[in-house]
Amino acid sequence: MSVSRRAGEIKPFYVMEAVRAAAAREAAGREVFHLEVGQPATKAPALVRAAAHAAIDDDQLGYTMAKGIPELRQRIVSWYLDQYDVVVDPERIIITPGASGSCIIAFLSLFEPGARVGVLEPGYPCYRNDLSVLDIDVVDIPIGPDTGFRPTPDLLDQHLPLDGLVIASPSNPTGTVLDREQLAAVVEWAGHNDVSLIVDEIYHGITFGDVSTPSALEFAGDGASTSAGTPNTSAATSPAQITVFNSFSKYWSMTGWRLGWAVVPPGTADAFERVMANLLISAPTISQIAGVAAFDSIEECDANVERYASNRTIILDGLRAAGIDQIAPPDGAFYVWADIAHLLDPQPADPHLANEVATAGTANATPTAEEQPITNSLELCARWLDEIGVAVTPGIDFDPVRGDRFIRFSYAGDGDEIAEAMRRVAEWTAARITGGSTPSGGAS
Repeated sequence: MSVSRRAGEIKPFYVMEAVRAAAAREAAGREVFHLEVGQPATKAPALVRAAAHAAIDDDQLGYTMAKGIPELRQRIVSWYLDQYDVVVDPERIIITPGASGSCIIAFLSLFEPGARVGVLEPGYPCYRNDLSVLDIDVVDIPIGPDTGFRPTPDLLDQHLPLDGLVIASPSNPTGTVLDREQLAAVVEWAGHNDVSLIVDEIYHGITFGDVSTPSALEFAGDGASTSAGTPNTSAATSPAQITVFNSFSKYWSMTGWRLGWAVVPPGTADAFERVMANLLISAPTISQIAGVAAFDSIEECDANVERYASNRTIILDGLRAAGIDQIAPPDGAFYVWADIAHLLDPQPADPHLANEVATAGTANATPTAEEQPITNSLELCARWLDEIGVAVTPGIDFDPVRGDRFIRFSYAGDGDEIAEAMRRVAEWTAARITGGSTPSGGAS
């Protein structure tokens, strides 16, 4: 039986492929150190779990309104006021099944098939994949070290005309953050060029040092106001249409609860709600009820961020020891985006020569796994998992063009596991660079 063209053409989500390969290794009784998935190792906050238990005992847990329960939307209003000094109309808030739900709802509500929507490379792969499956034209916008892996108006100008632009701050996979001036410049650029701006703020709350994360809503000239009641006027005189979404998955450690929200542009809430109702009905009721309690759990969540900061130090020190020091600025989230080109073998001009390279000096014997060349990050990730039990994510998930020379490391997990993983990576890279045999410390 055939599948639709859309389903047949959608690209793999390689981080989930990495998770599956790691799970298969564990099922075979072999050790795995998980640096592949952006999932906090901590439980949901205690108050969240208590609210869920109470809801199971006391609540019907039926459908909710498509927009979500009023109590949760009101707590989100308070969150924007407390954190960003921005007043948001609760009618503009749509509760969704995670930020992934917000993506689909926003793309369907804002863009026609054939619209041109820019996505940053490297960037979260599901933006690109979701847009493509909806027959929206994806415009790839490469970013790199020259701009600190951040978009700038000059760079964005090179890709006009655009109907939409998707950005994230802090970013997955780079961990880079747009400061107030940088974010305001992008908002102003979007308004000036009549580009609908979608801003993923799912990693807000997870930053390090003195880095802060302004919300794009602080620069919206679309009717949002400050707590003093004055309009936000710091953005362009031709204000951008801004959609912001967030989630309880990362800062609140609630990945499996599938709960997020979108703040939609004025005048679009009814359309967003209709799309939400027809596609998904509503976000999980038990998660919505428990999510109200999340906003009373800030102290517990901030303690988790302190642990991420410690893990960040461990992984940065470990990567330097392994000779992996070309990285994006990891100011937020819990990722490191690292250039590993120096660990790769040259790519033969003729792919048929690859086997000759691998078997050189082996008298036509079948090459061992260690003798096979490693020409891209996908192959390197597979080797690390097989030889040293370290699971990481290949860069092609986030940048189909240049990602073959990058790897994303996640430090959301346990600090001791991260330290051991880094020790094994350093040992492996030392052996590879000096020409010795690579270790197989993950064979247990």
